[in-house]
Amino acid sequence: MAKEQSGTVKSAPPRNGEAGNSKSDNPAKVEVGKMAMPTVNWDDSNMRTSYANVVNASSTREEVTLFFGSNQTWNVTDKQEFNVLLSDRIVLNPYAAKRLHTLLGAVLNEYEKRFGTLTLDRG
Repeated sequence: MAKEQSGTVKSAPPRNGEAGNSKSDNPAKVEVGKMAMPTVNWDDSNMRTSYANVVNASSTREEVTLFFGSNQTWNVTDKQEFNVLLSDRIVLNPYAAKRLHTLLGAVLNEYEKRFGTLTLDRG
């Protein structure tokens, strides 16, 4: 059993051909040679909510960094300058970033099916 930082204990996912012994395991029959999907228990006790209307990203070979913030400029001057208050930085490894890319693509596809195509101004 692995102990998480939050103090909750999770059982390890079952190995090939083994049924898990945790109460949260899927009781469905597991075919020999196939791995059962583990159950994810989301702990939102330390979650916080932030709003962002501006996002940027940078990357290195080892990580992808996302920056989130809010546009603080109400009246754009001739200088075309914007003030953005950065509120959050999320650092991901490239595999997590790829999974996020896939997840956001699926979420936006579903959104556009329900509410219409989103268009971005590319000025």
